[in-house]
Amino acid sequence: MSAGLQDLALGARPEGPTWLGARWVVGNVDGRHVLHENAAVVFDRGEILHVGHGYDGPVARRIDLGHVLIGPGFVDLDALSDLDTTVLAYDYGPAWRKGRVWPQTYVERGPCEMYSPDELAFQKRYAFAQLLLNGITTAAPVASLFYREWGETVAEFEAAALAAEDLGLRVYLGPAYRSGGMVVREEGRLDAIFDEPRGLAGLRDAIAFCRANEDTRGGLVRTLLAPDRVETCTAGLLRETFAAAADLDAPVRLHCAQGQMEVDTVRRLHGTTAPQWLAQLGVLSHRMIAPHATYATADDLALYRDHGVSIIHCPLVSVRGGGALRSFRSCRDMGINIALGTDTTPPDMIMNMATGMAVCRLVEGRADACSSGEYYDAATLGGAAALRRTDIGRLAPGCKADIAVFDLASPRTGPSIDPIQTLMIAGNGSITRAVFVDGRLSMRDGRVAGFDLDAAQVRAQRQFDGLVAKYPERTWGHPPVEQIFPPSYPVR
Repeated sequence: MSAGLQDLALGARPEGPTWLGARWVVGNVDGRHVLHENAAVVFDRGEILHVGHGYDGPVARRIDLGHVLIGPGFVDLDALSDLDTTVLAYDYGPAWRKGRVWPQTYVERGPCEMYSPDELAFQKRYAFAQLLLNGITTAAPVASLFYREWGETVAEFEAAALAAEDLGLRVYLGPAYRSGGMVVREEGRLDAIFDEPRGLAGLRDAIAFCRANEDTRGGLVRTLLAPDRVETCTAGLLRETFAAAADLDAPVRLHCAQGQMEVDTVRRLHGTTAPQWLAQLGVLSHRMIAPHATYATADDLALYRDHGVSIIHCPLVSVRGGGALRSFRSCRDMGINIALGTDTTPPDMIMNMATGMAVCRLVEGRADACSSGEYYDAATLGGAAALRRTDIGRLAPGCKADIAVFDLASPRTGPSIDPIQTLMIAGNGSITRAVFVDGRLSMRDGRVAGFDLDAAQVRAQRQFDGLVAKYPERTWGHPPVEQIFPPSYPVR
């Protein structure tokens, strides 16, 4: 029988096999994406049954979506899961002067949680809805620890697991932990302080979370270990982390080779770069997924390649800070697996792909430095490979029914010659029309199942304003908010 997306219940799996027809469908043959024109995807419950032409099996409904692109949902391995504090660095710096590094006076008073447990749970749910709006079906959430007492808690990640189940998002979860942090001792001077027992306690909590939550919530929740940033970790914490990851058979996400503060700190502490220090510790492996590699040397990248480390490339947040992966082209040519992450507001994977392409071509100085297909691969197949999965990031029989539908008929996109190029040239997340996760319709026409986006936006702004108001207490010199974050123009 013929039907439309509006006939499907938001937040539910359709009963029986569903046929989705489209002008363009991204299929997958022998591990490589292919385009099918005027074709279909058929799925039943959480599994893809057919991709392409010539399906003769029974279906419960046929939905012809017209001039759209149907593809695999995006895999975001550095997915923003809080109210983005990186935007507070957009026009304001340096970081140590603007509350993004703790002053000694704040440490002496005792760092505190700046959000309540309820606020922490809300921001995960809010962020998960934003990811679905942008065609992201698998996410490894990341949040700042700048406004935390120390690390993330098991309780907030139990709430995140529930949010993923309620909203219908596939996630890799694990509370972030650390054994140290950076402190402003005097104007412009940053030192690392360490409390290794506290870091090891955080690791034990994370391991317990992984054991309790791996492959739960109907398979939507998987787990990882998330030591926060390489410069905030001791050798003991990292060795214990990677040993635990081998025992759990879990990924380890470790922010590494990502900024000048890290480079300076690691060299001062260990006499080398972070990837080279990790190699000396013997912890580099295929389990490691590493944002952002924007400060990686040629030798660092060779170590990543030789040990099977995947880079999580986050083009938008990097370029906002004046950084770039140098380069997407050279890393691919070396044989390094590249996944993508959003890591900022908006969590828009299409915008990140378009930004990444522009930066790669600028860095390399030539228009053929990268292609639309290569960035689309990174946003789908690259993320799946980093997680060592072949059932997500692609549409093929037997794969998970994680599907994103993009409107190519929108006046915002202009005429189209190729659907993947159209995403990069004229698209952004606003053209995401629908998202299915594990066969469930999680988002349709800007609505997310079981979540009032309008009310959530009001609450998010109020919560963010409350956080900003607390910045003077954790900023060097404790200036008023107006001095930390002055407006772009005088306010009259």
